[in-house]
Formats: sequence, C-alpha cells, structure tokens
Amino acid sequence: MEKTFLTGFARADITPPLGIAISGYYQERYAEGVLDNLEVNTAAFSDGENTAVIASVDNLHLSTEFCDPLRAAIAKRCGISEDAVFIACTHTHTGPQTGIDFATGKPACELYDQMLSVRIEDSAVAAVADLKPTKVYTGRAQAPKISFVRRFRMKTGEVRTNPGVGNPNIDHPIGDVDETVQLVRFVREGGKDIALVNFPVHPDTIGGCKISADYPGFVRRTVEKALDDVNCIFLNGAQGDVNHVNVNAKNGDLNGLETDTFDDVARGYEHSRHMGRVIAGAVLQIWDKLDETDPGNVIFGRKVIQLPSSRVSAEKVREAEKIVEIHMRGDDHLLPWEGMELTTAVAEAMRMKRLENGPDYFDLPLTAVGFGNIIYLGIPGEPFTAIGKGIKAGSPFEFTCPCCLTNGSIGYFPTMDAYVEGGYEARTSNFAAGVAENIIEGAVALLKELK
Repeated sequence: MEKTFLTGFARADITPPLGIAISGYYQERYAEGVLDNLEVNTAAFSDGENTAVIASVDNLHLSTEFCDPLRAAIAKRCGISEDAVFIACTHTHTGPQTGIDFATGKPACELYDQMLSVRIEDSAVAAVADLKPTKVYTGRAQAPKISFVRRFRMKTGEVRTNPGVGNPNIDHPIGDVDETVQLVRFVREGGKDIALVNFPVHPDTIGGCKISADYPGFVRRTVEKALDDVNCIFLNGAQGDVNHVNVNAKNGDLNGLETDTFDDVARGYEHSRHMGRVIAGAVLQIWDKLDETDPGNVIFGRKVIQLPSSRVSAEKVREAEKIVEIHMRGDDHLLPWEGMELTTAVAEAMRMKRLENGPDYFDLPLTAVGFGNIIYLGIPGEPFTAIGKGIKAGSPFEFTCPCCLTNGSIGYFPTMDAYVEGGYEARTSNFAAGVAENIIEGAVALLKELK
C-alpha cells in the first residue's frame, strides 16, 4: 500500500511582557515597547509511520537545559521520538532569551520561560493534529546585497568584527557570504500551503529597546501578504560571521539606518523590513516554478561529537575577572577599548571566567530531520558560513538546509583560520580551534548514516 505524505502547521504568539531583559549585546536593555509580535511557527511531517516536527522560535537562543525537557515533553504528547523534535531559533537580537541574561548575569524571566515552553509544546501538538495529505516542491533563488561578511583585515594587520561603515582603515573582508534562499513548498489538501524558507544572516538589524522578530518576521508577513492561503516559516542558516552591515554603503544604501554608538553598527527597523522583502522576493521569484519531489520517508537522527573547550590559565582568568568587574559596575570608560572592540574584550573576558572550572570538553549534539531527498541539519550554536557550505557540499541529500541554534545554544563555531586571525567570534568562542572542521565532519557522517 502506497504511503501518503502528510504535513501540518501551527503558530503561537510568544511576545514577552514589557520590562523583560532584551538580550543580544553586553549591555543592559529592557523592553519598552513592541514593534511587532514574536512567534513560534511549527511544521509537522508524517509518512504514516514516522512523524517529526520543526519549530522556529523568535528568540535569541534557547539553552540545551531548556530544550531537552521540552523536546521530551513534545515527544511524549505527540507520540514521536525525541530525535524527531527540531527546535530552532531565529536569533532575533530584539527579543528575550531563556535562563540567565548574559548582559546582566540575572535570571531573564522565569514566568516567561514557562509560558514559552508551553507555547512551543502546544504548537507542536497542534501541528501534528493539523496533518493533511501533501505534495512537496523545492527550489533555490538568490537574495543579493543583504548579507555581508562582518570580519575584516584592517590596514594595521589586525582583524576586527564590524569595524563600521566607511571605516578608512579597512583593508579587505575575510570570508564569503551565502546568498542562497532555499525553499520547500508544501501543497496541502484542504489546508493552506506551507513555505519553509532557509537563509543565513544575523538578525541584529534593529537595536534599541523594543521587541521585534527582526527580518525573519518581515519574511513571514511579506510572503503571506503576497501569496494567497500560505503560512510561512523561516529557518536561519549558518550565520556566525555574516550580518546586514555593508561597510561600503553609500547614498540610498544608508536609507533606514543609523549608527549605534556603543558598537559602531548601523541599524534600523526600515532596513529590517528591506531585508525581509528581499528574501521574500526570492521566494516569489520561484514560487510557481518549483520542482516537485518525492517526499519518501520521514527520517531523523542525532549524533554527538566531542569538542575541546577554550580554557585559559588561572592568571588570564584573574585578568578577565578585573575586566568583567569594571564592565558590570558600569565603568566601561576605564577600559582601553571602544565600540565593537570593547564588546569583544568584555565577551572574551566573560568566556574565560565562565570556563575557569571547566569543562575540558563539550558534547555537541547534531540533529537532522527530513524526508525523501530533503534534510534539515541542526547545530546548537552559531556556525560560520563555511560550515554551512561544507555541510552542503558533503551531504548526500540533494536539498540540505543547515540551521543554527537548534536544540540548544553553546556559542560560536569559527573556522580554523579565524583562531589565527582573531576577531570577536574566535576570541569569545567556548571551543578550541578545529571546531568548525569537526562539525562539518560529524554532520556529513550523520547525513550519510541517514541516507
């Protein structure tokens, strides 16, 4: 008997209360208003025997300690394997995080954490309840000039992250961007279509103290306004070394942007909308010309790889403690850095202090969920673009979508070269050099096991 492939969709509002800590920078920020609501958007897939769910959450990041019991609860209520539960964060920097707010060292909001867990769990249950017969279509398009390398070699020889628009001391960018929008369209009997969109770039476009889903929210809303009877889900890709900042911006490129003085980064709500429209535009270009694909069987798996941590000597920890102490009491003017260099130094010091007593190694769980020749590969942190490209290149699946901050969040994953070059990501990473290459190897091995 031929199997029927089924998909379901659910959405829930997860906008936090005013006054909650907004994470994303090493500065205290508290929500003063709401520009647009935060959401969890969930898709369910079933081949009649196996079922999996993918939830996209408008949050900076969710810890492993938050995700593990939540995944277990979803698995129990939906009658599926825990390995079939895929919870990814969009990584908005104008939203909350769970647990401890790293900018203040204080609990973010326990009541909100509880509400968020319930909403994500309920959305997964609702998506499974919404399963309907489905045909699957795939395609790729380009979203140009909204994603930019954020690491630069300066004329002095040093490497800086986000050196500022028009900085005359920039020599050249380090790395490449991936401007590919990957789209999976589910055409459902008796239900709205589902657009599952994958693209890699940091959602740090707005700044300020008002809640927003950033450009992922604009992607969803723009697609849904332009197309009839469609629900859109956005999954962020390998974005650890790319963001929205065009350091060579001129004239109209600067529309809707103003520079934040604390880190020299140009941000603006209007620019966030522009980015959402460009990605949505890529979706619209190919929406009616996608290739139908056999969804086959639902597949899922998990592989744990071990990575050495970036611990330092006790002497360096003591130096780091002094930097953290000065920063936490609000005396940044006593530190010899400004802008992004100050952020980097403080974050690096916090990393050294955090790892003082270990661990020496981290267990990093990689998660994969897919069907037929389509696979979503989840990484619990922020991988550099090269990791996403390496996984795509080595994957045996025709349509491979790397996703950041999935089922946990344990830091940046820079490439080997970045540790030699320096910059924010390598200096603040919890992991020793080689992490990126180990992730690519482990991810490709997992995908080959599932194929």
